[in-house]
Amino acid sequence: MLDIKFIRNNQELIQEAARKKQLKFKVADLIAVDDQRRELLTKIEKRRAEQNATNEKVVKGTPTERVKMIVSMKAVKVALQKDETELKEVMKKWQLLMVEAPNIPDISVPEGKDDSENKEIRTWGEIPNFSFAPKNHIELMEKLGLVDFEAGTKVAGFRGYFLKNEAAVLSMALWQFVFDYFVNEKKYTPMLAPSLVRRENLVGTGYLPQSEEDLYKTQDGDFLAGTAEVSVMGYFMDTIIPKEKLPQKIIAFSPCFRREAGSHGKDTKGLFRVHEFYKMEQVIICEASHIESVKYHEELTANAEEIMQLLKIPYRVVVNCAGDLGLGQVKKYDLEAWQPADGKYRENHSISYFHDFQTRRLNIRYKDSENKVQFAHSLNGTALPTPRPLIALIENNQQADGSVTIPKVLQKYVGKESIL
Repeated sequence: MLDIKFIRNNQELIQEAARKKQLKFKVADLIAVDDQRRELLTKIEKRRAEQNATNEKVVKGTPTERVKMIVSMKAVKVALQKDETELKEVMKKWQLLMVEAPNIPDISVPEGKDDSENKEIRTWGEIPNFSFAPKNHIELMEKLGLVDFEAGTKVAGFRGYFLKNEAAVLSMALWQFVFDYFVNEKKYTPMLAPSLVRRENLVGTGYLPQSEEDLYKTQDGDFLAGTAEVSVMGYFMDTIIPKEKLPQKIIAFSPCFRREAGSHGKDTKGLFRVHEFYKMEQVIICEASHIESVKYHEELTANAEEIMQLLKIPYRVVVNCAGDLGLGQVKKYDLEAWQPADGKYRENHSISYFHDFQTRRLNIRYKDSENKVQFAHSLNGTALPTPRPLIALIENNQQADGSVTIPKVLQKYVGKESIL
């Protein structure tokens, strides 16, 4: 959420942000409702002041004067109640429009309508040159007894799956490897975060109200989150973090759920787009400084790249165009892993920063060097999702005989060098 004063003073800038992000939001609608809100607040304040002043006079007045003043105040009371009732309705409209106001993309974010217009920044690793026709992960994993999609569909429905044998062990190896990397080498604070979250956490992080159709909802009105970012940010909701404890750097693991509501007909087979998965998420909360946000955005990206490099998975980094940014994102990078069977790079990580968009909604603050309370800045980025990386890992490491070589950094967790 943006500050209403900032929105009023930068209406053209906010409208341009909406245009770039392909949103239908109209700043003029918000300003009109905010004018109503401000007018009503002024009227209510005046009527309350009038009530208070009259109450003081009533105490000092004669019995006759008191009766006259009490009668006159009845009309004020009725008018005040009418204004307060009207304000409640106006506030509902105001709050809805406020949470729809988009954050402003960084000047370095390219124009574009969707992910097809993201811009490549760099690539890493050599694309494998096979002496045979490479198989896709579905064929490889089924032949090696690593996955069962038929049973997954029977049990969980469309996009259901079972990982078995070395694939199950390999997934756990990836989790342990990434946790070791962040906790022991990068000194991030580890968390096992809940997937079941209350609505205010999703509103606070910007996933609601815009993305409700892609979320699973419980009969109690709670939701299953698609990333630990939601619960970790909720962990800090309504807190003032001591400045000396910034930045907060978290590596969080959680089950994740997405309905993939807008992806009917896309990636209907295999592990690329599933409803239930597991993800390790990086989250940073830092001082309210653009320079700090940019610095940590690059740090989160470097962490994700180093993970991919240690796994020896070729990848590229793209900067997302404005049309591929979420409501609150100022800038985002995607890491895309090379998938031999598709013959192209495909998304594996996303890393974003938000300035105070999320923290203002969630009331996450700190005291600066002058002891003034400020809204912090927030960032997040994928550390590693599973099972999606198994696709690139297995396809890039396949051998002519159908076996799959296990990356060296994972061999100590798996206990073998290859899957035969």
